[in-house]
Amino acid sequence: MTAPSAAASTGPDPEPEAFGPFAHLTVKNTPLYRQVMRAFLVAKERFAVHLRPEDVHAALPPDHRPDDPEAVVAALDKLVGWGNLRADPDTARVTAVEDFYRKRFIYQLTRQGEAAEAALSAYDEALGRRGALQAVALHDIVTHLRALLVLAAEDEPDPAKAHLALDALASRFAALADNARAFMGSLQRTIDLHDVEEEVFLAYKDRLIQYLERFIQDLITLGGRIARLILELEQDGRADSLLRAAAGREAADASPEGSASAEREAYGRWAARWSGLGAWFISRDGRESQARLLRGRALGAIPQLLAVVRALNERRAGRSDRSADFRTLARWFAEAPDDDARHRLWRAAFGLHPARHLTVDADTLTARAARPVPAATPWAEAEPLRISPQLRRTGSYERRGKPRKVEDREERRRALAETAAKQAAETAAARARLATGGVTRLSAFGELDPASFGLFLQLLGDALATWRPGMRHTVATSNDGSMEIRLTALVDDTTAEIRTPGGVFSGPDHLVEIVDLTDGDEPTDGEHHP
Repeated sequence: MTAPSAAASTGPDPEPEAFGPFAHLTVKNTPLYRQVMRAFLVAKERFAVHLRPEDVHAALPPDHRPDDPEAVVAALDKLVGWGNLRADPDTARVTAVEDFYRKRFIYQLTRQGEAAEAALSAYDEALGRRGALQAVALHDIVTHLRALLVLAAEDEPDPAKAHLALDALASRFAALADNARAFMGSLQRTIDLHDVEEEVFLAYKDRLIQYLERFIQDLITLGGRIARLILELEQDGRADSLLRAAAGREAADASPEGSASAEREAYGRWAARWSGLGAWFISRDGRESQARLLRGRALGAIPQLLAVVRALNERRAGRSDRSADFRTLARWFAEAPDDDARHRLWRAAFGLHPARHLTVDADTLTARAARPVPAATPWAEAEPLRISPQLRRTGSYERRGKPRKVEDREERRRALAETAAKQAAETAAARARLATGGVTRLSAFGELDPASFGLFLQLLGDALATWRPGMRHTVATSNDGSMEIRLTALVDDTTAEIRTPGGVFSGPDHLVEIVDLTDGDEPTDGEHHP
């Protein structure tokens, strides 16, 4: 990279009134100005207040350091004019009267310049942020929720402890949500190969897939536990009392003019945060939780990554793909001699001919039977089809007669409500059927009805999703936090068969314990573990 110089900026610089301390971002010599300002920030961290031009020149990186020191002086003068720096006469090195008439200055940051650099640093940091799926944050959220349960059990929770615990929980959850959103955005750009080199992608794809699998395992294991803790806190309004205690403590610092509504506004903010936490981990009102959506998105990203790898391998092997075909077709269009040739190429490539026969009804068939048209007749010479102007203009036929009456949907709503109640009853019965009450074998389940078997497959799938080579025991919780399954492998190589109306489900036998977490009688952690 060639060293910039002051002569590189030939055009007029913007006026300070228009751009202020950000004016150096809109000129041709921007890299040099940025490095000069960075030199002053580094000097400030080292408690250096003033810098001379030769100090700035020495502090610049080699690839941004002009050969002529006067270019740095010109850059410093520009930054002074924009308000980023302040210039003071340098009288420390004056030894003769003639030195007073020479142009000698020392420079330091202004408040405006320092604020502009802080804003630019935050901007650069946000652009460079890739995000992460934080499994550690899930463990921290479990810890904070358990601490809130302990506080909620007290007769009068300490407002200070409640506020600190809720504040730590909200901060950890906000970091988890922000990082997950940033990571999934960067992951999609990686899948689409936007701003990603193919060699770099192929080099770290295995680590990325392992990273996704590890987070999915932690999300399955801890997501249900978090949902259960949230539901326990929401029982009997315990969470609401903690939120009100935190809001009251926060409102104590409000100014006198805002004290009347401070507690109400603080409670509204805390209630919204708690609602967001619940929506992230618990599926409610027909809406899937964000954790479940994130899990599905992460699971779907793995085959997409593998598909990108296959496409890259095929491209490297010289196989034709759609993008190569379109590039070839675009080159043919560019090389066509005239528009007529391009129209012929278009029809040959895509076959998007205008449709003349839009519909065939009984009258059309009668007319064709009376006057047959040979199949070899060109469309341009055949009798045209008469269509409605309304159809040509809007794409739909004119409707004749009276308009439709308003339909009464009360019966359908009643049917939907009955269906929902029936499904809820079937789910409750299935949970009761699957609860083992202790450790048993898979082969002991015998026969299951369709609802119980479907719930059993979901629990078994959640448990097996956490299974890794070498493991003998695993624990998983359903996504809604209502059931927990504990699975242990056997060494006797026996086979379990579960009969259903749709057939027989078979596989290696395991020790299994399924606990219904909604009845309040589930064993504590560590009980009944094989």
